Amino acid sequence: MNIIVVVDENWNIGRDGGLLVHLPGDLQYFKKKTLGKTVVVGRKTLESFPGAKPLPGRRNIVLTRQEDYRPEGCEICASKEELLQLLGDDTQDVFISGGQNVYEQFFQDCDRYFVTKLYAAFDADRSFPELDSRQELEIVWKSDMQEENGVKYQFFEYKRK
Repeated sequence: MNIIVVVDENWNIGRDGGLLVHLPGDLQYFKKKTLGKTVVVGRKTLESFPGAKPLPGRRNIVLTRQEDYRPEGCEICASKEELLQLLGDDTQDVFISGGQNVYEQFFQDCDRYFVTKLYAAFDADRSFPELDSRQELEIVWKSDMQEENGVKYQFFEYKRK
């Protein structure tokens, strides 16, 4: 499986159920990476999407313990175990896409981490594990520096050794 995430320089990922900053280039990157694939999100992350609707052109799976939660266009799983059973052996094109709790549950199950690093610090209430000091991971690709809305950023791909 894969993780895709945007982090600030302190490895923060969000505040009040939303992204730290709006960067059209990062949203295009996310779309390019996930289109035609499976995205796994928590309920709060789905509700942060435009119109609280699933992402078009992708299989959307939502992890939630709310038994009556049935958004149109999504598959629902109540647990990690249920999700893994639903996916079976077909996990190569699965992107764990947030939020913090979902990232934490699946962190060790992933082989690739697609990280957009923002070169700025934001006030945040959600974070992601710092990857640069982890011996089991290596950077296998990074983009040129980008800048939008006054924020510099780069795309990185980490791979489990």
